[in-house]
Amino acid sequence: MNILVAGGAGYIGSHICVELLEAGHDVVVIDDFSNSRPEVLDYIKEITGKAVKFYEFNILDEAKTKQVFAENKLDAIIHCAAFKAVGESVVKPIEYYMNNLTTTLIMAKMMRDYEVKSIVFSSSATVYGDPETVPLTEDCKLGETTNPYGTSKAMMERILMDVAHAYPQMSVSLLRYFNPIGAHESGLIGENPKGIPNNLMPYIMKVAIGELPELGVFGNDYDTPDGTGVRDYIHVVDLAKGHVLAIEKYATPGVHICNLGTGKGYSVLDIVNAFELVNNIKIPYVIKDRRPGDIATCYADPTRAKEELDWVAEKTLDDMCRDTWNFAKKHLKDD
Repeated sequence: MNILVAGGAGYIGSHICVELLEAGHDVVVIDDFSNSRPEVLDYIKEITGKAVKFYEFNILDEAKTKQVFAENKLDAIIHCAAFKAVGESVVKPIEYYMNNLTTTLIMAKMMRDYEVKSIVFSSSATVYGDPETVPLTEDCKLGETTNPYGTSKAMMERILMDVAHAYPQMSVSLLRYFNPIGAHESGLIGENPKGIPNNLMPYIMKVAIGELPELGVFGNDYDTPDGTGVRDYIHVVDLAKGHVLAIEKYATPGVHICNLGTGKGYSVLDIVNAFELVNNIKIPYVIKDRRPGDIATCYADPTRAKEELDWVAEKTLDDMCRDTWNFAKKHLKDD
């Protein structure tokens, strides 16, 4: 198939591109490098031996987006182009809603106009809000989202569900990610955000290489075993493989909703301790105030992914920590 990956140079998108290419698909990428780097495209080719067809712009540019659809006979879309920092979304709600909702509307419009029948959307466990019970199943009601990022994801889901209802020939797959970490085993691609990271593992990584003096742990007074937030951390390669399976198995029309997580919860300090143990490196940290929009505990029930996609997360927390440090040593220290 010929698949468009919107945001394909980003952390998750680049790993999806690798898995798609290695599964024999052709890949078209749109990315504006707002939170990614051009050399990632070279790394994708180095890993797979194949190049993606690349367009540099923001999907908010409807004319350029239309040109991509006109020039390429696309079979499916994977939409992971979005602003994604929880904390930043609280202080920049207008930018988050403008970017995330409008790009989704434009993508849906182009799919309708060019008769592209299938979209896999990068959603998020944040749509569940502050969960009443864990683990979370796909049948859990969507909660009161706790930040504009999560709200934008819930709204994007609703947009795509309404599109699927209006155009019954479309297949809309909503993949609700938990917390992707890790890097490709080659060490060539991984998470390397610009500025001070918003997510835990790249923050740990930048402390490990000496770029930042210490890790900020946001809150140690949650109702969890050690007081720090508990999340379901999933290796980004496992996550990427889930997208390939969704493209291949969720081809039937309608709305398909699926959690992608491991079903295990780890606290912030669990991650710090695992990183230190696996990589034999000390990560100094300091406890800070809770971040606005954060919740105490969130982890998945991944049963549906196993039943419908034949997908199970295979990589361990040790793998996630080892691959992250491998990426940092091979890549970031050379920057």
